[in-house]
Amino acid sequence: MDTVFLATTIFLAVLTFICLYRAYAGPTAADRVVAIDVISTKVAVLIAFLSILTGQESFIDVALVYAMIGFVMTIAVSKYLEKGKLY
Repeated sequence: MDTVFLATTIFLAVLTFICLYRAYAGPTAADRVVAIDVISTKVAVLIAFLSILTGQESFIDVALVYAMIGFVMTIAVSKYLEKGKLY
């Protein structure tokens, strides 16, 4: 089972770099925001997989906090792009 988690972790890490390219070369700001949101989600999943692989349950808390920060960041940047201000 550890082999499956390790292979999935490596595959997600490669996909994260592909999304990083889209965040860099995205034609619009909305494409960049979506790519960064996908990267944030994948990193949270990678942290959770590493928690399973290493047996350290405290990493799950880190993954949850990282996912929440990524969600709030996406909402804030989207609102800024739409209205030009955050309030």
